[in-house]
Amino acid sequence: MKNIVGIGLLILMLVSTWHFLLNGVDGGLIFYSSLILTLFLVIIGFNIFLENRDPIQTITWLVIFCAFPFIGFIFYFLFGRNFRKERIFRKKYFLDKQTFVKISGEAGYNERIKEMGDHPQQLITLANRLGNSPVSFTTETRVLRNGEETFSNIIEELKKARHHIHLEYFIVRDDRIGGLLKDILIQKVKEGVKVRFLYDAVGSWKLARSYIDELKNAGAEMVAFGPLHLPLLNNKFNFRNHRKIIVIDGSVGFTGGLNIGDEYLGQDQKFGSWRDTHLIIKGEAVRTLQLIFLQDWYYSTNNSFLSDEYLMTGMPNHHGHGGVQLIGGGPDSEWTIIKSIFFKMITSAEKSVWIASPYFVPDDNILQALKVAALSGLDVRLLVPKNPDKRIVFHASRTYFPELLASGVRIFQYNEGFMHSKIIIVDDQMASIGTTNIDMRSFHLNFEVNAFLYRTESAQQLVNDYMEDIKVSKEVEIDEFSKRNFGLKLLESTCRLLSPLL
Repeated sequence: MKNIVGIGLLILMLVSTWHFLLNGVDGGLIFYSSLILTLFLVIIGFNIFLENRDPIQTITWLVIFCAFPFIGFIFYFLFGRNFRKERIFRKKYFLDKQTFVKISGEAGYNERIKEMGDHPQQLITLANRLGNSPVSFTTETRVLRNGEETFSNIIEELKKARHHIHLEYFIVRDDRIGGLLKDILIQKVKEGVKVRFLYDAVGSWKLARSYIDELKNAGAEMVAFGPLHLPLLNNKFNFRNHRKIIVIDGSVGFTGGLNIGDEYLGQDQKFGSWRDTHLIIKGEAVRTLQLIFLQDWYYSTNNSFLSDEYLMTGMPNHHGHGGVQLIGGGPDSEWTIIKSIFFKMITSAEKSVWIASPYFVPDDNILQALKVAALSGLDVRLLVPKNPDKRIVFHASRTYFPELLASGVRIFQYNEGFMHSKIIIVDDQMASIGTTNIDMRSFHLNFEVNAFLYRTESAQQLVNDYMEDIKVSKEVEIDEFSKRNFGLKLLESTCRLLSPLL
C-alpha cells in the first residue's frame, strides 16, 4: 500500500496515453481516466481511514477527494502520504536513541537542576526524556538578531576551523552569501579541514549543480538529505530536513531560523528587511548539536563518525549562566518531541507566554493551551508577519485570530519587512529558539532542532528583542479584524480547511 499514490498516478498516465494514441481524445478516454482515478481515491481513502490519523485530518481528506478528486489526488501525492513514518525512519530512530551521549552523571549535575526550581526542572526532565538530551550548565550562548550579525559570526568562526566543519541546511542558495561561504569552505579544505555539508533535496532543489560540484571537486563531502530519484514512487517526499546547523571543531555551533541565501540578509526586493533570530553556542552543549548532525549524516550516507574525534569528552567548558538544552525532533521520533515541550511550556507558565512564528497553524492542543493560558489571566502574545511569503499558510493562520483574540491573546503584526523568527518565551526566564514553526509540518513532518534556554542571559536578550519587535508592530484589534470583506473571509476559511494537511 505504501506506494499506492505513485503507482496509481503511473497507471493513470499509462492508460490515458495508450488510449489517446489509439483513439485520440474522446469520451472513452475521459471515462477510463475517471474510473481509474475514482478507484485509487477509494483505496487511498480507505488507507487513510486505517491509519487512524486525527479525525479532523481524515475527514478533511475525504471531503477534498469528494469535492475535488483530481486536485485532491495530486495534493495528497505531494503533502499527504504518511506511510507509517515510524517504519520509514525506524533505523534512524533506534540509531539516534542508542548512540546519544549521556552526561547527566557528572558531578553536581542533579543539584544544578534542582537549583533551577520546580518549573524549569519539570521542563528539563521532559525534554531529556523525550529528546535523550541532557541540559548543560557550562555552555555560552549569544543571540544573533539578523542576517548580518549571523553571517558575520559564521564567517569569523569558519575561518578559525582547524579540524572539521559540519553544515546542515534546508535551503542553500548559489548567490552572493552562498558563494562566499562556498569559497571559505573550499579554502578550509585546502588547509586540511574536513568539510561535510548536508542539504535538503527539496528545500534546495534550485541549488545549481555547479555549486555542488565545485565543493566536491575541492574535496568537501556534500550530500542531499532525502534525494528524490523517483519522485512518483518516493515515500519520503513529504518528510523534509528543516534543520539549520553548523558545528566547527566540535566546540562552536550555530542554529536558528536563517538558511543560506541573500534574502536572509534583507536583500530580496519582495520582502526587504528580514527579521530573524539565530544562536551561537560555545562549549558543552555543542556536543548535542554535533550528535544530531552525525546521526543525520549516517542516515544519509551510512558513514559513521560517532567517535571521540568528533564527540570530544575533553571539550573546554565555558562559563554559562543558567542551562542550555539542544533538542532534535522529527518524524523518526516515537513522540512529537518539540511540540510536547512547547505544550508543557505554555501550560506550565505562571505569568506570560510570548510567541513569534512566521507560520502559525496550530493543532488543537496548542491552540487550546494558548486560549486557556490567556483566559487564566496570563500575558499571552503572538507576533506574526504582516505580509505573507506562503499565502495558503498566511491566510489559514488568520482564521485562528478571532478565537485567540476573544480569549485575551494579544496579536501583533510585524511591519518592518518579513518576520521569520521562531521564538517562545515563558515567564521572562525560559525560552526556545530554533527552526520549529507553530504549524503541523514542523510538529509532525519536518526534522527540526531547537535550543531551550533556562534562566540564561540569552533568554533575557530574547525578551528585550521581543519588546523591540512589538514597538514596530501593529496590534490586531478584534473589532477592526472582524470587518474583513466576505471574499477575504471565504479565502481564509478555504485555506483553514487545508490547514490540517499543510
